[in-house]
Amino acid sequence: MKKKLVALTGAGISAESGLATFRGSDGLWEGHRIEDVATPEGWAKNPGLVLEFYNQRRAAARAAQPNAGHRALVELEQDFDVVVITQNVDNLHERAGSSRVIHLHGKLFESRSSYFDQLVYPMEADRIELGENCEKGHQLRPNIVWFGEDVPLMQRAMEETAIADVFLVVGTSLQVYPAASLVNYTQQGCPIYIIDPSQPPVAARPNLHFVVEPATTGVPRVAAELRAQA
Repeated sequence: MKKKLVALTGAGISAESGLATFRGSDGLWEGHRIEDVATPEGWAKNPGLVLEFYNQRRAAARAAQPNAGHRALVELEQDFDVVVITQNVDNLHERAGSSRVIHLHGKLFESRSSYFDQLVYPMEADRIELGENCEKGHQLRPNIVWFGEDVPLMQRAMEETAIADVFLVVGTSLQVYPAASLVNYTQQGCPIYIIDPSQPPVAARPNLHFVVEPATTGVPRVAAELRAQA
């Protein structure tokens, strides 16, 4: 039986494919205040702005390509039972070929009813327009988990993490909760590899390995080491 490997990925791995990280050094996301484009309050205040913001993100994500970090996680499936838990809303993991991906913060290429959360629709186009409604007549919104909203897949992510034999953290500062807390749900003795150019703050523990590299070089290197040991 293959050992279970769980990888928590964040904005850093997508940034290497050319996608803007969630929050820039100026505290803005693509020139917008986070409160204006990534909260229920921002949606209530100006849904047109929010829709256009995610329309632009969708077009950018469609133009981006998976990178060596994404592909190395796919290659690990040859020797491990791999689950990717991502904070990213793009579909680069799926396009690279990952077979099991949990999107904690939603999916950019899905829309959902602004009233009935269970009404979710796959998107073929890049745009959601004002006046575009669900089957029950309510405005469609991006199927994104905004600040102040519940993270419905967090429980599943915790359960997967708790049974991991190996845990990778790739391209995330471990500053956004509850996702950042997942590292604390690993079982005792589970090797943890933190792959990021800047070393995120993690309490010291046995079997903790820091790989101070970007995902495009760090993930392939760690993957090769793990596959050699499998």
